[in-house]
Amino acid sequence: MQPILAITMGDAAGIGPEVVIKALEDKRIYQLAQIVVVGDFKIMQRALAIVKSDLKLRKVASVDELNSEFGYIDILDLDNLPADLPFAQVSGKAGLAAYEYIEKAVGLAMEKKIHAIVTAPLNKEALHAGGKIFPGHTEILAELSGTKDFSMMLTSERLNVIHVTTHVSMRQACDLIKTERISTVIDLAQEYAQMLGFAEPRIAVAGFNAHAGEHGLFGDEDEKEIVPAVKAAKNRGLNVQGPLPPDTLFHRAVNLDEFDMVVVMYHDQGHIPIKLIGFESGVNVTTGLPFIRTSVDHGTAFPIAGKGVADSRSMTEALYLGAKMANQKFAK
Repeated sequence: MQPILAITMGDAAGIGPEVVIKALEDKRIYQLAQIVVVGDFKIMQRALAIVKSDLKLRKVASVDELNSEFGYIDILDLDNLPADLPFAQVSGKAGLAAYEYIEKAVGLAMEKKIHAIVTAPLNKEALHAGGKIFPGHTEILAELSGTKDFSMMLTSERLNVIHVTTHVSMRQACDLIKTERISTVIDLAQEYAQMLGFAEPRIAVAGFNAHAGEHGLFGDEDEKEIVPAVKAAKNRGLNVQGPLPPDTLFHRAVNLDEFDMVVVMYHDQGHIPIKLIGFESGVNVTTGLPFIRTSVDHGTAFPIAGKGVADSRSMTEALYLGAKMANQKFAK
């Protein structure tokens, strides 16, 4: 039986509904999974007209009613937004609604009624205006599912990275880069690289300081915190190297194909190379959850919302990856 993917509609003032519809014009995704959109039917109708799609929308009361056939989009309608919600404006209503789509999808996943969640972008300012104070999707999903050990992974055709720290200041990152946390993320790197299809993943661990600390000359975090985690992972039988100087590591991973997954220490260390080489098609994955979660690797793009010109490649890739990983995990 095909896994069920729930797509959360995201912030309705942005491009989320548009890229969802455009991505579901790809017939091949229906060969891999059943699809349901958790959102607002009225907003999806508006997006359908904006992108001039020939697809048809269909309301369902539960995932038990899914037909999931190409040409139709099944909508689990929460009916929580006005039909005339303005585009490109921060709205507490839209932020709260976006949270409610995630909350509903997580509930379905925890009840094992769906197998993966694919998220359209939300706007953090709108989320906060709606009374939900979270840094982003990753932290919402972790809290709603009761997950303690999780991480953000970014994937593209040529590079995969997984983060030790993400939405914190650089000052906080210095305090959070600890051996135990790095060990946890290395194990997640191993698990999720295998779900990507790498039977025996080659894992690289990036250094934190310049030249990976140069044996303590440029800071002692690498020697004190990263080296023990790498040694312990090797003792567990993992194929892992590090800490490696970041300024050459990504060249080795991307251009020389030496590594399948790179463990990075902080947000921009992983995001910059991914967005440099795969901005339109990168996918965000939350690792460690009791279900699969993939997402577009871009924001709500307010300046082009409602114009029908949004690029849907990242959503398409997120759907394919979500289906691939769900088939890998739940077919066992």
